[in-house]
Amino acid sequence: MAGLADLEDPRIREVNARHGDDHGVNLGKLRAFAKRLKTQQELACGLWGTGDTAARLLALLICRPKAFDRDELDVMLRQADTPKVQDWLVNYVVKKNPHAEELRVAWFADPDPVVASAGWALTTDRVAKNPEGLDLPGLLDTIEAQMKDAPDRLQWAMNHCLAQIGIEHPAHRARAIGIGERLEVLKDYPTPPNCTSPFAPIWITEMVKRQDAAAAAE
Repeated sequence: MAGLADLEDPRIREVNARHGDDHGVNLGKLRAFAKRLKTQQELACGLWGTGDTAARLLALLICRPKAFDRDELDVMLRQADTPKVQDWLVNYVVKKNPHAEELRVAWFADPDPVVASAGWALTTDRVAKNPEGLDLPGLLDTIEAQMKDAPDRLQWAMNHCLAQIGIEHPAHRARAIGIGERLEVLKDYPTPPNCTSPFAPIWITEMVKRQDAAAAAE
């Protein structure tokens, strides 16, 4: 904890606060700190138990993802009260855990929109890597009906899934783009130069263009 305190930067905390994250640690320096500590499951559990956001991010970098059982991960997700902690928990731990699919299904249907957003994030991963068995038209139906009025984090996760379906599955691309154009979710999202807009029609079109260019170069 003293080491984490030494990494604190008030300017970083100020920027993170605008995104709902209550820590002031440079993530590159945090990763370097984790690299020095190496994998330490007991320490990771202790750090998580502090409730401190920076400590929890460090815990997620030094834990053993497969060491957690299903119920532990469910509790951890419900304790993950900032976007960055939830994002790292899902991407660095849950995706590498043998209970990932079971949790995906459970969280996807959860009435808590923050928990449901984790289910959508895991679904988006499957859309890209292992779509067999997923009902892609059904996912598009749900997105079309619910994304416009969904709470922010759930809306963001659903929009990512919409874009991923359009990018990875040509048969559903026109519909995915059409849904994005009609709903206009994140259409006016401020996007820095040289970054791709999260507005699904632009996102899909840009990523498909890059894929085609890469294929043509091979």
